[in-house]
Amino acid sequence: MPHYIMLMNLTEQGIKDIKNAPKRIEEAVKFGETLGGKLVDFYMTMGEYDYVAIVDGKNDENMMKFLAGVGAAGNVRTKTLKAFTLEEITELVKDLP
Repeated sequence: MPHYIMLMNLTEQGIKDIKNAPKRIEEAVKFGETLGGKLVDFYMTMGEYDYVAIVDGKNDENMMKFLAGVGAAGNVRTKTLKAFTLEEITELVKDLP
């Protein structure tokens, strides 16, 4: 299952309705599950990003559907990184010269 790191910033709409953020996050998790994904971890953070999530997804296409759905709600803007575990890196580089 591919791994993704989502970096998110609240929009003006999202910060105005911050009290409902936990409910919106739960709804997003359920939506992701319908697309074959799984939330590994979620954090509210201080600094450049407001939220960071680690997600296992079914594939890139389903992850893109998830990101489009979350973005369309208008509460966060996302930057997403595809991530590789140490085990996956080991496999990727084993045949390099």
